[in-house]
Amino acid sequence: MNHSDAILLIGPSWVGDMVMAQPLLMLLKQRQPQRAIDVVAPPWSLPLLQRMAQVRQGVALAVGHGRLDLSARRQLAVALRGRYQQAILLPNSFKSALLPFWANIPRRTGFLGEWRYGLLNDIRPLHKECLPRTVDRFLALGAEVGEPLPPLPLPQLTAIPQQASTTLRQWLPDGLVRPLLLLCPGAEFGSAKRWPAERFAELARLAEARGWQTLLLGSHKEQTIGAHIAALAGSRCLNLIGHTSLEQAVDLLSLAACVVSNDSGLMHVAAALGRPVVALFGSSDPHHTPPLGKHTRIVTLGLPCAPCFRRHCPMADLPCLGGITAHSVLEQVEKPWPAP
Repeated sequence: MNHSDAILLIGPSWVGDMVMAQPLLMLLKQRQPQRAIDVVAPPWSLPLLQRMAQVRQGVALAVGHGRLDLSARRQLAVALRGRYQQAILLPNSFKSALLPFWANIPRRTGFLGEWRYGLLNDIRPLHKECLPRTVDRFLALGAEVGEPLPPLPLPQLTAIPQQASTTLRQWLPDGLVRPLLLLCPGAEFGSAKRWPAERFAELARLAEARGWQTLLLGSHKEQTIGAHIAALAGSRCLNLIGHTSLEQAVDLLSLAACVVSNDSGLMHVAAALGRPVVALFGSSDPHHTPPLGKHTRIVTLGLPCAPCFRRHCPMADLPCLGGITAHSVLEQVEKPWPAP
């Protein structure tokens, strides 16, 4: 059977991880510009892939997160046969290795993971102590065995500011007349990664008093959080949580003079757009999943209990994030940023 020289990337399921996969795509294109790269991903993430210049097309795998669904995986695998020379697997799960194997892709590259002998034939050992960051682990899969880790190219998402302005005028008919401070209070992993809503509301009030236009951005899953913050912050804080698509969110983030975010997918998107980002870390590790941009500041208290990687904190006051004050975050926002 003749195989195309293209590469099929089996992508991750989280927004942030998908952004952190872009340096790998950039490395592959630097080394072999003529090879096309397609990415298997959940349908919701396809608009994000459209903002990555290295991706020829996204291939939707409509399988719920964590579900096996052998029938859907095998059906897609059969449709992809003969189209790729190599598959690179970013997830370490057994189920993620099935599609490339069933698609008869000649070279199947990935970390050993769980029960993947035979499914992979280009197996890489994962030395976590040598590759502490997620982005480094992804990048290593684009290098040859034994090769030192290549220099990290920073993610670069493409935005369409005109579309963002059109979206924004639905809520601000006169457009932006003040610098935009964009607040991202969600974190799908769990509440232990979320700065308290009361702190976000206080930050919005302080920033508005100093001449900022504040805007809340997030998914429909975070609408309750957004409504709570907006009610506490007052009417001048524009709440768009749950009212935008992922594509619209990318474009709106590109308009921000600064973004304040929990450790979340939108944090990574904002950094990849080159926006100034103040990132709030509590239960997660800023050394493992930092925002990848030239203009980022991390706020963390570095308590002995952190990072714990829990979804929910057993302590009612969430000390690792609850102890971060709105004044200290605003100070990081307004401290001069380096020139672009």
